[in-house]
Parts: sequence; structure tokens; C-alpha cells
Amino acid sequence: MRVAPSEARPAGRAAPRPPAAAKRRVVPWAAAALVLVLLLLVIVRLPWAGDLGMHAATLQRLRRDLTHPGNPLVDADTPSPYYSPWTVLLGAVARLSGWSVFVVLRLAALVSLTLLATGVRRYVRTLSAHRAAPALAVLSLVLLWGTVLINWSGFPSLNSLALTVAYPSAFALGLAFHCWARLSRALREPSGWGVWVGLGLLWALILLCHQFTGVVATLGALATVIAARPAPPLPARLAAGAAAGLLVLWLWPYYDFFALFSAGGDLESVHRALYEHFAGRYWLALLGVAALVPRWRRDHRDPLAVFFALGALVCAAGFASGHYSWGRALPAALIPAQLAAALAPVGPATRAMRVRWAWALAAALAAGAWAQSGVLGYVVGRAALPAPVAARATPAWAGYQWITAHVRYGDVVMARDEPSRMIPAYGPYTVAAGYPQFFLPDESRRERAVKLYYTRRTPPGVRRDILRRYGVRWVLDAAAGPEQGPRLRPVSHGPDHQVLYAVMP
Repeated sequence: MRVAPSEARPAGRAAPRPPAAAKRRVVPWAAAALVLVLLLLVIVRLPWAGDLGMHAATLQRLRRDLTHPGNPLVDADTPSPYYSPWTVLLGAVARLSGWSVFVVLRLAALVSLTLLATGVRRYVRTLSAHRAAPALAVLSLVLLWGTVLINWSGFPSLNSLALTVAYPSAFALGLAFHCWARLSRALREPSGWGVWVGLGLLWALILLCHQFTGVVATLGALATVIAARPAPPLPARLAAGAAAGLLVLWLWPYYDFFALFSAGGDLESVHRALYEHFAGRYWLALLGVAALVPRWRRDHRDPLAVFFALGALVCAAGFASGHYSWGRALPAALIPAQLAAALAPVGPATRAMRVRWAWALAAALAAGAWAQSGVLGYVVGRAALPAPVAARATPAWAGYQWITAHVRYGDVVMARDEPSRMIPAYGPYTVAAGYPQFFLPDESRRERAVKLYYTRRTPPGVRRDILRRYGVRWVLDAAAGPEQGPRLRPVSHGPDHQVLYAVMP
């Protein structure tokens, strides 16, 4: 009698895996590992763009005074939503260790990247048991965006993460993935009151650390509850978790969380950009939208399909109503689409269909990788890159270390535009904040004062009054600028013909 190959193997011995199948599993893990290594190298360089100065300034104030830090950017005693549990902890680390805020920000980035990678893995495991699924998810989350770059905190594209991984938004997004994973588990198996209260506290922590990512986390949690099968008879425990979270939000001493709902009027014009170049920025995620269709057909309460629907609804409502800040919920539509695209090649479809999905995903990932290839410039410098790649790199900002030999902590510097976003990172204040300050009552007056000071026709006496009113000790301006007067003395020269002037008594 002929013995079948499976019967000829010794008992307890698994069939050897085909080399091709093993290779298909290794490739995505190797690619995901390369992405993580690249981000680790970026953390070492810590490229400066966007809001890094805001977060460094926040740590500067907390390092000096943990309990009453005041406004992080201007010399005013006001609360700030940037004082979150995460930044307070980082401020304590900076205070106790004596490390510079930039060293602490690198540590924060390392923690956030770890949280994000492990959170994605845990959440994806609730959706698929396939070994390659987490790696494919990481690749899809960072690469399935578009061919026009989008750099925004809370948006985990590769280029955006390279610039924002040290921000609280990256920490909050990592927590969000862990929250969704733990919530999925709590809905599938018996869980005590402590689990639900802990989930509520985690939800509050995310909201306090980054409010916009907190909205994304909330939509994802809501989708997870809606998609639970069978529908969990846990209204009391859900309510207990929500109540615990709301209590923490209400008690947080550094700022009034609920006052933010009426303080965001100035955000709409800033966030209109999220809806511009829409197709170019997000078109690769359409592969994920297509992958959501069969998931929804199989199960109308599929968690990714519900998550996408909620996120898309919020973003569409924001565009239709002119509340463009609601566009910060775009990750709530993009993340489930990206995950659906990642899971399609390892899903329950026929082998032929899985192969088609795999090739489509590989092509989309390659296009996304090329579009974001300029991120290599943050590691090796733009000059070392081939010209086509260098053209895709977002230039990092130069710092203002050259003023620190003269300007001390707490000094007020008259500056505008980009310098006002960077100078507070070293300890000084500026007259007007470079970022919206929701709890600063004279924000508009300060902005008008800075504009008036740098206006060519402003009389010298008016300029002197502005300097005196805000206690300005230093002025940053161009060399031999027409705005300067005899009461300013040049003390240091920086790049791009910038000059630091001391205000004479």
C-alpha cells in the first residue's frame, strides 16, 4: 500500500512550510523593521519643523515649575492645553535629571514609537491571526496616503511621523491602538468593573494628551462597541468607564478641558488646508476603501467598516459646515481603510483574490514609499540624497542656538513668524505666541502689537512703547533693517542675515 506523505511523517511533527510561503511572511516583517529603524534614526537627529518648539517650550516651563508653569510661549499666567499628563511627566523627568528638553523629547519619541508599534500589533491581532498581518498593517499605516505629502500631528504617514514622533499626538495615538485592543478583548470575554474603569481612565488620558487624537480614539472605541457580537449587555460597566474618564477630564488641574469646546473659533482657517489637495494627499488609501466593501458585505457591523463610516461622516460634516478643524478626525477614516487594505491579502477570500490584493497592495506601498522617500534626508541630510529623492524632502528648520549665549530664561524677545515658533524652546518668551493660545485673553492685541512694531511706517515712539509694555529685552530682525532705531544694539548675527539686538535702557 502506498503511504501518503502526511502519514509517513513521525507523529507530532508539523508539515514543513513551503519556502515561498515562509518568504512571503518574512518580506513584510523585514520591510516593517526597516521602517522602524528609519524612524529610530530620525529620532536621533530630531528634525525641527512644525510644533517641536511648542512642545519644547512646554517642557521648559514645566522643568522650571511643575505646579504653576504659566503660558508656555508668552510671559503670562494662563493655563494651556499643552500641559497634559504626558508632558507633566516629561517635565518632571527633565527637572529631576537635568537633561535638556531636546534629550527628553528624544526619549518621549522612543516611548511613543514603541507604544505605537506594540499598539498596532495588539489591535491587528483582534482582527486577524495571520502572522504577517501586523507587519502589513504597519506598512499600510505609514505608506498608504498619497503622492502629495501631508505633515500633521496625529496623521501617521511616514514623513509626518518623522516630524511628529516626539509630539504628544504620537503618544496618544499609540495609546489609542492599545485602548481599542483592550476594549475589543473586554467585549469578547467577561471583564470586571476594574477593566472598564481602567479603559475610561485610558480614554481620558488620550483626550488630555492630544484632543484631536482623542476624537479619533473615541470614534474607534464607539465602532468597536457597535461591532461587538453578540451585543454586550454591559451598559452599566460602559457607563462606569465613561464616568471615570469624564471625572478625570473635569478634575485635571492644568486647564479646563471642557472650555476647549468654545475656544476653537480661530482653528477653522488653519485646518482648511486639510481639505486641500485632497485626492493627491489620500488617494492611495482608496485601495483600503475598496477592501472595506467585501468586509461590509460579509458583516454589516464589521469594526473597520463602522470605524471608517464614523470617521468619514465627521470629516464630511466638517467640510460641509465649514468646521474645518473636524478634519483632524481624518485618521478615523484613513486608519480603518489602511488596515483593511493590509488585511485583504491575508483574509478569507479565495487564493486568487488574495494574490490580486497582494499585488495591488505591493504596488500602492511602493508608490507611497517613493512619495515619502524624502524622509531619508532627515537621517543622512538632503545633500547626500539623489536629486529626485532630495526634491521630495521637507527641509528641517535651523535652530536658534546662536542667541542662547545672550538671551536668558524668561527674557522677552520681539520676533515674528517662524522665529516666534522656535525661540521659546530655549527658555525665553516672545511677545506674541507663534501658535493659537486658547486661554490667552490678549492674544489678538499681542499679535497687533508685533505687526505694528515691524511695520515700516510705525513711529519710533510707538515702537518704544510696545517694547516697554511687554518688557522686551531683545529684538530679532534683519541686519540694518529700516525698523531699527538708536535704542537697539546688535549683539549677535545668525543665518539668513538675522541679527539679535539688545534693547538699550
